[in-house]
Amino acid sequence: MLTTTSHDSVWLRADDPLIDMNYITSFTGMTDKWFYKLISEGHFPKPIKLGRSSRWYKSEVEQWMQQRIEESRGAAA
Repeated sequence: MLTTTSHDSVWLRADDPLIDMNYITSFTGMTDKWFYKLISEGHFPKPIKLGRSSRWYKSEVEQWMQQRIEESRGAAA
């Protein structure tokens, strides 16, 4: 289910939770410093800023991970 704010600028996905950097680093075993470097280089999805917090859609991080797996195994086109 997709819903929007009254400004139609932010999409909220009930079936796609927002995750934080702690979740990402636990999931991948990589450091937050490494991910922020990737973000600054344009190689990792940009965060959704909520106040001073950063969040990502879980599906975007999973898609990024799947692409890295395919590239490392030579399956990327």
